Amino acid sequence: MCTLTRIIPISFVSFALPSIRHSINLSSMKLTITTKIVIGFVLGVLIGQILHSTYDADAAAAIGQKFQIVSKVFLKLIKMIIGPLVFSTLVVGIAKLGDFKVVGRIGIKTLGYFYFATILSLIIGLVVVNITKPGSIQSWPRPAAGTSVGIEGKKLNSIEEFILHIFPDSAFRALAENEILQIVVFSLFFGVALGAIGDKGKSITKALDALSELVFKMVGYVMQLAPFAVLGAMAAVVASKGLSILVSYAYLLLCFYGGLLFFVFVVLFAICTFMKIPFFRLLKVMKDALLLSFSTASSEASLPQQIKVLENFGVSNRIIGFVLPLGYSFNLDGSMMYMTFATGFLAQAYGVPLSLEQQVLMLLTLMVTSKGIAGVPRASLVVIAGTMALFDLPTEGLALILGIDPFLDMGRSATSVMGNAVATTVVAKWENELDLNHVPVLQEE
Repeated sequence: MCTLTRIIPISFVSFALPSIRHSINLSSMKLTITTKIVIGFVLGVLIGQILHSTYDADAAAAIGQKFQIVSKVFLKLIKMIIGPLVFSTLVVGIAKLGDFKVVGRIGIKTLGYFYFATILSLIIGLVVVNITKPGSIQSWPRPAAGTSVGIEGKKLNSIEEFILHIFPDSAFRALAENEILQIVVFSLFFGVALGAIGDKGKSITKALDALSELVFKMVGYVMQLAPFAVLGAMAAVVASKGLSILVSYAYLLLCFYGGLLFFVFVVLFAICTFMKIPFFRLLKVMKDALLLSFSTASSEASLPQQIKVLENFGVSNRIIGFVLPLGYSFNLDGSMMYMTFATGFLAQAYGVPLSLEQQVLMLLTLMVTSKGIAGVPRASLVVIAGTMALFDLPTEGLALILGIDPFLDMGRSATSVMGNAVATTVVAKWENELDLNHVPVLQEE
């Protein structure tokens, strides 16, 4: 195995060791969920690489898919919980606000911040791809015309279609299909109406409050599967692709992850500093959620966990219940950055220069068409395919990044999670509903 493929897992383990050491209770030797997830990640990488090195590509991929069954079950269970959790927490939060004007004010501030963060992430993606030029510096054979990538160049939605999609035909269908944005809209109406009927609605509010506690209890049970889900997900990806793919795409990975790190540690840090929010304390309490989303390549996987973490950080329940679910449709910063970065990369790979006007058009187009995409693996590739069609780039070009996309998806999912955490705390700060004085002191065990 080459040097780089040995360094990557070793570097990850060395980064995680302090977390592992402090999360082990030496008196009882019980491992926390963070430690278990890290162990699952490392074991998944090792098992996947062994399979990839032992069997041919098709056989290794087939065996890896069997490992992924647990990961798929885990994500299904998370999806099962998200609908009731978003509904109950948001309705209770809105009912407690009791004033429609307050809801409108918070909504305007939330959407304003989301679009501000979206513009920043899209611009950073464009700037990084234009400066580093991964498509020009690193070249691969172009896929043959007509190569199937399993992703259709979806027609870009009009503003009218987007607006109509926001509003559900049926609340039950929205819950059944996990349409988070539609669930939020129904919950807003339900919560405002519940608050408006006063004392008559208190029993319903108490019941929904109890429902949210019940769902959080279920989350605790589901999270016991997280380490096995991480192991299965990593084993499947590495068995299919092999760590050697990280070498051939090393420059692309370096450029993209460099952009993600810049967004998190410069842009988000600057926002927190300006708002007088302790960025590194927030990053520390979010580490479990970030690790889970990174390992499973799904920002949705850690949503229930984020709610509890932000509550412990000092954010009020009603702000969390309102802002965080909306963030999964309007504030996927990692995916936004990836869309402009990947489109620019493919244009460079095909030798198609994009003028400044075209890049601005791309940015504005993605601002509209990207809203409402699910926080699940590969959702952004559909939007990228549509954007490529807009600039006459062949859709089969996506084959150039499909192999490495699972590794890129891990980074953008974790970045989106951190972006939503910052967004929630910023809105809470604006509304004077962030109580940092009562944040539990994080003690090392």
